[in-house]
Amino acid sequence: MSDPVVIVGAGLGGLTLARVLHVHGVAVTVCEAESSPSARTQGGMLDIHEHNGQLALEAAGLTDGFRALILEGREATRVLDRTGKVLLDEPDDGTGTRPEVQRGELRRLLLDSLPAGTVRWGRKVTGARSLGDGRHELTFADGATAVTGLLVGADGAWSRVRPLVSAAVPQYVGTSFVETFLFDGDTRHPATAKAAGGGALLVPEPGKGIQAHREAGDTLHTYVVLSKPLDWFTDFTDPAAARAQVAAEFEGWAPELTALITDGETPPVLRPLHTLPPGHSWPRTPGVTLLGDAAHLSVPNGEGANLAMQDGAELGRAIAAHPDDMEAALAEYERELFPRSAAAAEEAARDFELCFGEATPHSLINLLTGQAQ
Repeated sequence: MSDPVVIVGAGLGGLTLARVLHVHGVAVTVCEAESSPSARTQGGMLDIHEHNGQLALEAAGLTDGFRALILEGREATRVLDRTGKVLLDEPDDGTGTRPEVQRGELRRLLLDSLPAGTVRWGRKVTGARSLGDGRHELTFADGATAVTGLLVGADGAWSRVRPLVSAAVPQYVGTSFVETFLFDGDTRHPATAKAAGGGALLVPEPGKGIQAHREAGDTLHTYVVLSKPLDWFTDFTDPAAARAQVAAEFEGWAPELTALITDGETPPVLRPLHTLPPGHSWPRTPGVTLLGDAAHLSVPNGEGANLAMQDGAELGRAIAAHPDDMEAALAEYERELFPRSAAAAEEAARDFELCFGEATPHSLINLLTGQAQ
């Protein structure tokens, strides 16, 4: 096949780009490795920010659909210490600018806004090469190939498109998340659900912590934070052993908090954190660019999905504004992308230190209350 625009990756950033291009009448194909929209769960809650994520959805013409997905009350935030003592309790009064939605529902909204066949499922890219004159060839796991005059890598941390423009490789930051779930929290785990409150729960200490968020249906979605070398996480093929290893790091913590680990109802999943070099950029390379984590992977601070959608919307608008000059479009996009993503990565690193550095929980509370320096 040969398409004018090919996007690799059907995450939020790639789909936002596809939708904005569709709105402007630009033909696009999205190649996605997953076999179907429901092939795997799509992460947890996302707070969609007024200054970037919400503007991207507006550019995509999906504001009303987004508003219908908002889970009321989920902007509430609680910070506890290891004994369960409440250090900060901020209710969701409905006036916040970062409403919460489920990532999977937001992805579904974007998918449903595209013409049938836009996303090609089961198209796992295994390689990409330049053919010259701004054209590129993709190779898929089944041996098929595709050629495009404009290629966008929206394929995340381990992007197969990135090597076309950059030799940068993500590096482990020394901290990992361990993901667990409790279902029907209010009825089956009432003490833990009460501690978590109505939205986000944060229980930080230097180098470790427990974070949870109340999702739809009283699900408590947890990320346990541990600053450990990767080889410390020894056996995640054995769920019981993995749970025990992680729980041992929180010995003496309140049982309603450690239950988020020990009573987990799904096998714990290891999520090592990696980043690209701060200020990652690349020389203008004809016919190809990147967005989202493929372009500017950083530690999580609530901005990643918002930035990816902003990237997608701004790239889509640039392409629509220069329909006969793709190089001008890509240059315009990257001129704004590089300083914006560098500043975001710097902010993310600062926020991460405030959350899990030596001064937490006081530094985290200062961040949440707008007092961080």
